[in-house]
Amino acid sequence: MTVSPALHREWQAFWLAVGFLSRVPMMAKIDYSPRLMSQCSVYFPIVGLLLGVVYAVLFTLLAQVWSEWISVILVLGFHLWITGAFHEDGLADSVDALGGGYSVEARLTIMKDSRIGTYGTVALVMALLLKVALLNATPAIWLALLATPCLARLTPLVLMRVLPYVSDPDTSKSKPVADGFSTQRLIVASVFVAVVCLLLDAWSPGLLMWAVISVGVVALLWGWQLKRDLGGYTGDALGASVVFSELLLLLLMVA
Repeated sequence: MTVSPALHREWQAFWLAVGFLSRVPMMAKIDYSPRLMSQCSVYFPIVGLLLGVVYAVLFTLLAQVWSEWISVILVLGFHLWITGAFHEDGLADSVDALGGGYSVEARLTIMKDSRIGTYGTVALVMALLLKVALLNATPAIWLALLATPCLARLTPLVLMRVLPYVSDPDTSKSKPVADGFSTQRLIVASVFVAVVCLLLDAWSPGLLMWAVISVGVVALLWGWQLKRDLGGYTGDALGASVVFSELLLLLLMVA
């Protein structure tokens, strides 16, 4: 059966998104191009959902042997490994930059530095501790592990649509993702997230509302901070937005 070129590109874009957000090997030959890199961003929430399914299944298995606290910490460790701490690294770099820089140029320079400072260390430790505590406080831990990776990955797409990209285009891995990101792609990703929320509503009533609030509040407040201090967003800032959205979503689910 002959596959249409458009469908083939979408298949490649999906696997490119998988490879971009995780250590999972790409199961397709990728004809890389900046256009394909931009196209793959719409699949971020889908990749998040697939990761969430793995986390939920892993937690369920681990909880048969160890306590929920230990199982959550083990799943979080697996998450950091399978994603390469991608978003957590963005959180640390962003907080270091915004906390220690006194000009746009200085903040961008700090953000590109591979070393982690006091601000970033504190933010990273607090975020991880809070995430473990909130997951253990949720009524259904498996559901939180399943839903949050998907819903939170909508936030960077919103920021990509409403803010300009600021960084060195020659060294950044995120610039091709940002180029050409359209309103149509954002709508498609948003509809997918909404469908996921409605499907999970039986186990967590109001999940769609919590998702809208968490994505909206983080996009608004973090986006305002980025616009004020950087003039736009960077790849690290997008990663930080995922962590912020997960934490806010968990706070709402627990409350």
